Amino acid sequence: MKFLGRIVTVVLALCMVIGGVVSANAAKYEARIGHLESPLQPRHQGLEKVAKLVSERTGGEVEFKIFPSSQLGNQRQMNEGVQFGTIECTVSPAAFLGGFNPAVSIMDIPFLLPVDRAKAQELRQGKFGQELLKSFDSRGLKAIATWPNGRKNFTSNKPISSIADFKGQSFRVMDSKILIEQFAAIGASAIALPFGELYTALQNGVVDGEENPLDTIQRMKFYEVQKYLVLSEHGAMEDYVLFNPAFWESLPANYQKIIVDAFMEVMPGVEAHKEQAQRDALAVIKKAGVSVSPLQAADRAAMRELMYPRTKAAYLARAGAEGQKLIKLYEEEYARIMK
Repeated sequence: MKFLGRIVTVVLALCMVIGGVVSANAAKYEARIGHLESPLQPRHQGLEKVAKLVSERTGGEVEFKIFPSSQLGNQRQMNEGVQFGTIECTVSPAAFLGGFNPAVSIMDIPFLLPVDRAKAQELRQGKFGQELLKSFDSRGLKAIATWPNGRKNFTSNKPISSIADFKGQSFRVMDSKILIEQFAAIGASAIALPFGELYTALQNGVVDGEENPLDTIQRMKFYEVQKYLVLSEHGAMEDYVLFNPAFWESLPANYQKIIVDAFMEVMPGVEAHKEQAQRDALAVIKKAGVSVSPLQAADRAAMRELMYPRTKAAYLARAGAEGQKLIKLYEEEYARIMK
């Protein structure tokens, strides 16, 4: 019995030691980060790198648990979850945020970002980009960073090599007045259709064309039912890193800085990964026999000149004085960067 008692005592002591080690190593701050993409896509892989950096630099006190593929709900549910505090963080495309924050719909305006990636990043990180992040503060969301997630291009079953070619054609768009005006500006019509219906709509001629990043066009096999592709890169696809404000404020200031710095440090790799995905997708699309042509600089300038006033007006009609302030800041910054 004494022997058994000693064994029990040793076991209990070991449990206490192990428990103490586990307790000592347990994260003080845990955040669940939900997003839509699969674990194979750039956004998720970038988030895993951020989580590793943050854990290392906070001595394990901050732990990020990443939930890809809509595991925590669709994007609207995740955005609301972050607002209400049932989720600590989400990385959301701007396209899903207009209902929460009309100011961010400025990203729907075509040709908003320069083609040059360094200049685009300068605009993203400058006064305009920072003011756009601050616009989330009054919506119960703390936006700490912007990640690029590709650019949209035009495809159609009819030629689209010049602006004149667009006249009379119909294109599928997300339900956005700005995007509808984008096409109206060049004499085309826009039809808001659910994304899941797009392949069939293209196949059956319900619409002539669509706009999406190259990897989406390839992954969703839209190239199978489209004949022409113009490398326009007219629409910026931006992701916003959104935290629950209460969780964010619970973090020490030095940990907040570590987190922001980690997202910014990883961002170039995410963009590079996304750019490679675009190149890989383009190779598949070309191999399938789709006619591919670049949007020439003169056509880009002419198209922007036609589209910008109408899409800007559509944006301001919804975003009001806040939108006017952002537009003014954007135009000042854009003019400076593009000199």
